[in-house]
Amino acid sequence: MHCIILAAGISSRLRPLTDTTPKCLLPVGRQTIIERALRSVFHGGIIHFTIVVGFQHWMVMNFVKKSFPSFNIEFIENKEYTSTNNAYSLLLALQHVKAEPILLLDSDVLFETGIVRLLKKSHHPNCLAVRTNGEISAEDIKVTVDEHQRVTAIGKELVPSSAFGESIGIEKFSTEGVLALLEVLERRIAGGGGKNEFYEASFQEMIAAGHPIHAIDVGERRCIEVDTQDDLRRAEILFP
Repeated sequence: MHCIILAAGISSRLRPLTDTTPKCLLPVGRQTIIERALRSVFHGGIIHFTIVVGFQHWMVMNFVKKSFPSFNIEFIENKEYTSTNNAYSLLLALQHVKAEPILLLDSDVLFETGIVRLLKKSHHPNCLAVRTNGEISAEDIKVTVDEHQRVTAIGKELVPSSAFGESIGIEKFSTEGVLALLEVLERRIAGGGGKNEFYEASFQEMIAAGHPIHAIDVGERRCIEVDTQDDLRRAEILFP
């Protein structure tokens, strides 16, 4: 299995902290966000990484190479990071990885290694980690599910009260799922509008085309997506 980490964005909501520093290099306790992510995934049993970089790409690359000299890590540069969204970064990564099972994660998520193991051991070929504990806000990427916990809808626009939980930004896809997702991304982005989408729009099209994605409840396992300074403060409490 191959781990793809998307780390190209500008992260304007965290300014001035991210004026010159990529979000993934912000410290939480004594480690940066991406440092924690790489360690959590590695201890979860995945040893191959592809990181998509963009804003201040050289800072991310230099830090990761210096901090993890023995890790098998490749970098892909999204040179259009100022005018694209994470769907485009994901397309670049999948075109590189091609037909191989993946663990996909956003570079601004802090999480326990147990979440990686939970997804890996799931018998569902395509699944995503969902936080059901605590408050679900309007800004969260939310999911609704059917009686078998198959995702029926995913997106920020869903009503919090109707949601099963928050998709925290960690997903697993089989080889077949990767190929299906790649086809959807290529078509949507070739049409023009997909470059500025969140990748969840392509997940939704996959589901509609008959490729189920299951929601995996992470339970009490700690996780948080860092988008704002309030999130960063909460992360420092969760992950001291």
